Amino acid sequence: MSPLVNQIWDEVASAWRYRWYALAVAAVIALLGWVAIFALQDRYEAAASVFVDTRNTSLKPVLQGLAVEQDIDTELNFVRQSLLAGPELLRVAREGGVLPATAIDPRRQEQLVAGMSSRIAITVHSASGHEEDRNTAGSIYRVVYQDENRDRAVRVVGILVDTLVNQTLTGKREDSQSAQQFLESQIRDYESRLRTAEDRLAAFKSKHIGLMPTEQGGYFSQLQAESAASANVKTKLAEAQSRRATLLRQLHGDVAVAALGSSAGATPGANGSDTITRINEAQAKLDDLLLRFTDNHPDVIAARQTLADLKKRRESELESLRQGDALAAATSRASSNPVYQSVQLALNQVDVDMADLNTELAQHEAKITELRKMLDTAPQVEAEYAQLNRDYDVNKAQYTALLASLQKARLGEHADDAGSIRFEVVQPPSAGLRPVWPLRKLLMAVVLLGAVAAGAGVAYGLSYLHPVVSQSATGLSQLLGVPVLGVVSVAFPERQKQIARRAVARVALAACCLIAAFGVAVTLSQKGYRINLHSVSHSAVAP
Repeated sequence: MSPLVNQIWDEVASAWRYRWYALAVAAVIALLGWVAIFALQDRYEAAASVFVDTRNTSLKPVLQGLAVEQDIDTELNFVRQSLLAGPELLRVAREGGVLPATAIDPRRQEQLVAGMSSRIAITVHSASGHEEDRNTAGSIYRVVYQDENRDRAVRVVGILVDTLVNQTLTGKREDSQSAQQFLESQIRDYESRLRTAEDRLAAFKSKHIGLMPTEQGGYFSQLQAESAASANVKTKLAEAQSRRATLLRQLHGDVAVAALGSSAGATPGANGSDTITRINEAQAKLDDLLLRFTDNHPDVIAARQTLADLKKRRESELESLRQGDALAAATSRASSNPVYQSVQLALNQVDVDMADLNTELAQHEAKITELRKMLDTAPQVEAEYAQLNRDYDVNKAQYTALLASLQKARLGEHADDAGSIRFEVVQPPSAGLRPVWPLRKLLMAVVLLGAVAAGAGVAYGLSYLHPVVSQSATGLSQLLGVPVLGVVSVAFPERQKQIARRAVARVALAACCLIAAFGVAVTLSQKGYRINLHSVSHSAVAP
């Protein structure tokens, strides 16, 4: 065998020496436990079920959104909680007979009420069996109470059900009336406030005509808008000035030179010829004279002088064009060039735009100046006006909401009287003929197992306190720390086996007696035998 099995066998063999102690302890514990179980008082359970429907009544779709919808589930939950503590529970205890009619000690009374509260259970679940359908299918409230007296348990459950239904309806009606009285008082208060706010607002408007905020906003909004518009105009004006400077540079620079150079093929003006044409003609005449004469010929010298004068004149016209001389542009016929004309038109348009922007900027600056003059008065007027408007709007909104709530509350009260909530007792208060507690069979079995375990524990503890060398060679070797070379068996093995069998038989007989005692106790429990502190009584229990 394995070492673990050998060790377990050694422990069992050692504890076997105290088997009678174990049986005695088990028998004493079992008997005492069974006597205690027989002394426990029977407890009967009474139950009742109430179906509550607050969603599927015939008035529900008609009153949707028109009446105040009170949360019946919350009201029921409040009543349920009040039934489990406080004065209501004390009243139920007195009416149900849990408390005696005569005066008793306050501490004893508190103990009885607390014990009663611990045995009451009020649960709620959906009528369809699915909790998510509770709002549509309705709810079932189940009231359960356990008591030593069956009739008293039924009576207490009936009182609890009646209280649950009546207090829910009564509380709902009282809450509705209290809500209406509160709403009416609040409406009168807010009506007075609204009249006062209207009078103050009208007087303020007549006093500060012209300083009221416009549709464009208040003072600071207008000032900010005008400042932003002025900055925007200034930006556009700067862009126009930059564009005008660029056009001027183009008109007095490369465009003018290109326009002056391209006017050579133009029709001569009033002076018979423009400068470029005369330069070309003088150059052609000089070239012709050089073919016929020398450089010292008077005609050649005169032609060269004429060409030089014309070139000087051209340089003078070009400089005038660069400086923006309109007369020079007209004289040189550069203004007839399409490019020059387009640049000039763009420049004129920029000048017009700049004039418009300057006018708009002046208007914005004037408006800003006018607004800044009102810096000391307009913001204060605007703030007071906003405050008056806010007070008026708040009072008006609250007054309107209160009126609507009052109408809904009144309609809801009439709907409650017409039956907007339905209670139906599904299961009337009743209790079974057999007690539900204690579960004597189960408790007796648990006591028996516990007694056997206690006896085994006693035997093992005694063997641990008084250890002996077992019959196992392995255990002896482990105890002494030396190897065992051999084992000598007993002299008369058959006699030892008979002794062991007789010991096992006696233990088995004692165990059977204990089990038989368990069977007798269960039988007596089924027949209704009980033990109280004074005498043994027998109460027949119907099958």
